[in-house]
Amino acid sequence: MKNVIVVIGAGLIGQAIARRVGVGKHVLLADLRQDNVEAAAKVLSDAGFEVSTTTVDVSSRASVHALVESATGIGAIAGVIHAAGVSPTQAAPETILKVDLYGTALVLEEFGSVIAPGGAGIVIASQSGHRLPALSTEQNSALATTPTEELLALPMLQPDVVTDPLNAYQLSKRGNSLRVMAEAVRWGKRGARVNTISPGIICTPLAKDELAGPRGPGYRRMIELSAAGRIGTPDEVGAVAALLMGPEGTFITGSDFLMDGGVTAAYWYGELAPK
Repeated sequence: MKNVIVVIGAGLIGQAIARRVGVGKHVLLADLRQDNVEAAAKVLSDAGFEVSTTTVDVSSRASVHALVESATGIGAIAGVIHAAGVSPTQAAPETILKVDLYGTALVLEEFGSVIAPGGAGIVIASQSGHRLPALSTEQNSALATTPTEELLALPMLQPDVVTDPLNAYQLSKRGNSLRVMAEAVRWGKRGARVNTISPGIICTPLAKDELAGPRGPGYRRMIELSAAGRIGTPDEVGAVAALLMGPEGTFITGSDFLMDGGVTAAYWYGELAPK
């Protein structure tokens, strides 16, 4: 039986991580769109990786469970890379919460029941989660531990409360890091680890949508006033993920790694700070 790396979201970040951790393993690529997953599979196959593909809708338990069944049918789940999601420009608040928040909780729950001893997971969150003001202890606990099927019923997530797509995105990404912290306890009982990475503006089609959309000027200002002064690359995210999923990261679990070129630092303590 092969060791399997499951990549959910076959975009540039998912591919970059797979290139770093998928050598000698079977890479199962899953995406909502068949054309996306086939294009990614060709790139990885041409580079010498053993790849198979399937489609998945992370907002559907049946679909995520089918992905788990496909993966375990190939071999032991050595790694899970969850890089699927929608941005504030791409979707309404309800959809963002269902895909980015509920969908992540589903993935963590389903794969946390089958992850192999010594296995590791990565969830791609976002710097946006770090720009949300502090939540209460009760709200943090609710996002981290509410049963998956009850998550979207939380009062703090109702349509009359969350009316802005950016706020929905920030809540989802903060929720992702909190959820991973709680799930790390359960994954740990299987001898496995899970962490989040919160990237800043990374050069992907999603980021290009944001830069071309109504928030584009704000994104460009973030880049200009950050310490790095540039956009990030998928390979830089891949390097952090390789640390977290590899032998040098075995003491790291339940953690969130912010890598945004200094945007969040500038937001709270620099020139990007709200007036």
